[in-house]
Amino acid sequence: MGKQRPASCWNEMISANLAEFGDTAGELNWVSPAGAMAAERERAGRLEAMGGQLELAFKGTKPHIGPLSPGCRICGEGDWSCLFVNGKCNCRCFYCPSSQDEIGVPTTNRVPFARPADYAAYVGHFGFSGTSISGGEPLLTPALTLRFLKAVHQSRNRPRHLWMYTNGTLLTADLVKKLRDAGLDEIRFDLSAVDYDLKKVRLAVGQIPTVTVEIPAIPEDFQRLAELLPRMKATGVDHLNLHQLRLNPFNRVQLDKRKYTYLHGEKVTVLESELTALALMQHVVDNNVGLPVNYCASVFQHRFQRAAARRRSARLMAKPHETITENGYIRSLAVVGDPEDLSRLADRLTNSGVNPQLWTIGSRKDHLPFHPQLWAHVVSPGLKMAVFYSEALLCPHISYHRTFKEVRINSEMRLFIEKQPVCPEIYLDEVKRTRFISIVDHPDRQVVEKHNTSDDRFLDYELIQPGLQDYF
Repeated sequence: MGKQRPASCWNEMISANLAEFGDTAGELNWVSPAGAMAAERERAGRLEAMGGQLELAFKGTKPHIGPLSPGCRICGEGDWSCLFVNGKCNCRCFYCPSSQDEIGVPTTNRVPFARPADYAAYVGHFGFSGTSISGGEPLLTPALTLRFLKAVHQSRNRPRHLWMYTNGTLLTADLVKKLRDAGLDEIRFDLSAVDYDLKKVRLAVGQIPTVTVEIPAIPEDFQRLAELLPRMKATGVDHLNLHQLRLNPFNRVQLDKRKYTYLHGEKVTVLESELTALALMQHVVDNNVGLPVNYCASVFQHRFQRAAARRRSARLMAKPHETITENGYIRSLAVVGDPEDLSRLADRLTNSGVNPQLWTIGSRKDHLPFHPQLWAHVVSPGLKMAVFYSEALLCPHISYHRTFKEVRINSEMRLFIEKQPVCPEIYLDEVKRTRFISIVDHPDRQVVEKHNTSDDRFLDYELIQPGLQDYF
């Protein structure tokens, strides 16, 4: 796994990570250059050792052996909505990134949903293929959780897969049946919250169609987990999902006690946690355990889940001459030049019968925005090319600071999408223009991405970064 990003991107992430922890950031145990090189060798060796059983899904960000659970596949495809039905938990796991001490209002994507019918309408309006219920701990409010599940399950546009996250402590045989009857397709247990006790998992096996164990990869627990894997399989667990531990100011004190090594990146993560996840996967392969295992890396969550949220809102906000990038941003291309030259270009486009929805001249007379399909029609000597990116944000209320669009969910509820610029205009000289066209049109983006340079700033907005996390 070679370096994926230029040094300038590393510097930006390092600065953001240090700012998150303020004056005490220097006290954290950041990975050294030598430690990073050794860890990358170990990671490469473990990936290679898994041979043909290893699959690298979603641009290499999600290593797994055996099939992914239906929910994980839907998540990667960007068709998933997660409802945080409450914000309270009855466990106190050392790695938890927040206090989890208030019931609150059910929320998804910063939007509160007090009524199950409104959430079901939201799921149908945006066409989600999968919906999950999380918390907090959803079973602290079982009646509320069941109402939301039933509302989505019984809706006209029912998603094809419904799942729930739980620590399992409050699960009973009766509640399992109620969850099944409410339409639950998959239940995911965080066994690390209950000292890896499989008792509650057994209640769900045979009742809920898919039973998954989803836990953080805790380095100190490697041996226990390695010994537990065959028992999981024998119990009837269908999938094991492993997460990477992440550091933030809330859980810092607890993680620091364990002397972990921290990595810079989109978020600060624990080096040993990723290596532990891959070691467990290799153990499954080497010992023919036969249990499907998925490593849900922090980079997958940050890149794919965020891109999916941007893309959903962008589809409702982009103008006909604008397009949506793989990374979910709204792309606006424009010819830039003297207003008189652009006026002549506009006349030429009109006289050529070009679809007028694919180009426009707005209030900025020195810009002519156009759709990429018209590239050959607008290239002219003396005219510059520029690209500009925006993000579409789903909001419960209007800020009045940005362009917005109302989205009517049902007769009782409306939401708003606001369009926020994310960068200054990027001017495309001849070299960048050729590079840009190859990225927009290339049928195999993985080939294109290997030639990333620090000058191609538009790549961050165009493409989802491939591969696992760089170690630095």
